Amino acid sequence: MIFVFRPATRADFEALLDLSVRVMRPHLERVGRWDPARRRARMEAAFAGGGLQVIEHEGHPIGCIGLEPRAEAVELHSLYLEPDLQGRGLGATIVAQALALYPGRRFDIEVLKDSPARRFWERQGFGLVGEQPFDWIMARPPSD
Repeated sequence: MIFVFRPATRADFEALLDLSVRVMRPHLERVGRWDPARRRARMEAAFAGGGLQVIEHEGHPIGCIGLEPRAEAVELHSLYLEPDLQGRGLGATIVAQALALYPGRRFDIEVLKDSPARRFWERQGFGLVGEQPFDWIMARPPSD
């Protein structure tokens, strides 16, 4: 599947919020953290950072990814992919494309504890470097 990244605009907000709810709600409910107002605030913060990208296939949005370059690393966040497209290897391809945008940089991500996403990120070369009450802190060292 061929896809492109494009900067998210305010016109994308509600659709991407809906996608984030459909992807995250079951996991957040499982750990007792589901809160619609908090989910909206988190998506607002993702938009405010300026690095949120819409992932499109044949002109149609299929997901999003946040890439925020910082001095010490690139913060990767908000990788949400349409549920019916998950489990096909597309996420790994998207991450590889995102990593290629910032060669030689470390990448950091927060992963919800007790989420199957941790295994996905480990397969992408991320390792556990810390934890917070509800999240694992993972990093991928710089690569050539």
